[in-house]
Amino acid sequence: MKVLVADKFEKSGLDGLAAAGLEVVYRPDDRDDALRDAIRETGAEALVVRSTKVTRPMLEAGNLALVVRAGAGYNTIDVEAASERGIYVANCPGKNSIAVAELAFGLILALDRRIVDGAADLARGVWNKKEYAKARGLYGATLGLLGTGGIGQEMIPRARAFGMPVVAWSRSLTPEKARLWGIERKGSPLEVASAADVVSVHLALKPETRGLCGMGFFAAMKTGALFVNTSRAEVVDEAALESAVREKGIRAGLDVFAAEPLGSAGDVAAPLFRLPGVIGTHHIGASTDQAQEAIAAETVRILREFRDTGRPPNGVNLARKSPATHLLVVRHYDRVGVLAAVFDRLKEAQINVQETENVVFDGARAAIARIHVDREPPAETREAIRRATPDIIELSVLPL
Repeated sequence: MKVLVADKFEKSGLDGLAAAGLEVVYRPDDRDDALRDAIRETGAEALVVRSTKVTRPMLEAGNLALVVRAGAGYNTIDVEAASERGIYVANCPGKNSIAVAELAFGLILALDRRIVDGAADLARGVWNKKEYAKARGLYGATLGLLGTGGIGQEMIPRARAFGMPVVAWSRSLTPEKARLWGIERKGSPLEVASAADVVSVHLALKPETRGLCGMGFFAAMKTGALFVNTSRAEVVDEAALESAVREKGIRAGLDVFAAEPLGSAGDVAAPLFRLPGVIGTHHIGASTDQAQEAIAAETVRILREFRDTGRPPNGVNLARKSPATHLLVVRHYDRVGVLAAVFDRLKEAQINVQETENVVFDGARAAIARIHVDREPPAETREAIRRATPDIIELSVLPL
């Protein structure tokens, strides 16, 4: 299997792909039209990216069967276009959770102790101990989490180490999980905003989370509270955040922002960072050696398993619920043409197969086919299937 790697990738990962017997084409600088052409010219079956955008024209250019995002998110990939062409999209969830949590706490500490401003003054030869001796301190301050996935969960023990109680909201956070983790579950993001001294955002970008931290959210935050976002820029309404910084003294630490350059270097024209009390980093949350090595190893595992089984782990674009309404169970002798005869009769009845599985018994004399279909096969279709071959032992239909 040929794998096109279109981003900078750890040497351990490249070595792992080669050791697995995969043919690797390493084109870390290809973007846009160049990447589209590379997909077509190389004939790659799998594409590995990190921050590189994967567009519909790229997905339509060649014969890709799998796109792996070597990271946690996948919003840079046109998942809809991939799904339309039957291309798997997989990612590496949880492998960078510790790295992002560490950066989030670094931003929290930097905001509370004004480390960035103080260091900049020292670099300019300015000594202002009186000004920078002012800090609230984190002990006893409430940390509010938006999102309790892998990264959000890593924030909890770190908050505990600083003596910070935790309140949190997530669609997946149950009362049982909250009790297990020793945190307080809130019913909405606004409840977190009003209760927290520090808010840290760890949400995936989805239609329901886009712009979630808007005017109402920042209005609910305490005056002078800290706000940190290491997830996705689109979760935050930056105009609303700018107003909160100016009018409520909110201090913000951002690893992601709307005007972020696409490449690894460029100019930044984000007025947000010129406001007092706002600091930022260069979208580096996952960029520790530890995290990148773990992601590389997971990428190798995904590609190896896809090569061996035809299905990757961590797939993100399979239907969560099949449109199938009935299960057709066919017990049959394991002989040539049995399933072809069944599928021909289903086609004649205009019944679509959604999923199928054929399990062979010991000795390879008999098997059972489990065929998920989009409507109940009528009696005449079932009878036609039975008559199609003498190798069918039994046939039944079950509603799903």
